[in-house]
Amino acid sequence: MSQYNVGSTDFAVAVTPSDSTVLTPFYKLYIGGAGAVAITDMGGNVVTFAAVPVGTQLEVRGTKVMATNTTATNIVACY
Repeated sequence: MSQYNVGSTDFAVAVTPSDSTVLTPFYKLYIGGAGAVAITDMGGNVVTFAAVPVGTQLEVRGTKVMATNTTATNIVACY
C-alpha cells in the first residue's frame, strides 16, 4: 500500500507557475483552465502534459509547476 494519499485532499493551494519556486510536494493538480502543464516530478525530471482539459485532476507527484511550457490556468496543488 502506498504511503501517499491518492484519494481526498487534506488541503489545497492555488499555484502560480514558476521555474524557480519549489513547492511542498503535491500529489495531485486540479486544472481549472485547459492547456499544457509542465511539472518537475519527484525525480527531478521536467515533464509536460499536453492538452489537459478543464476540470482535470492530474494525479502526479511533483515539486514545481513550471512557468515554461505551462499554458493551463487556475491550477491548484492538492495535498
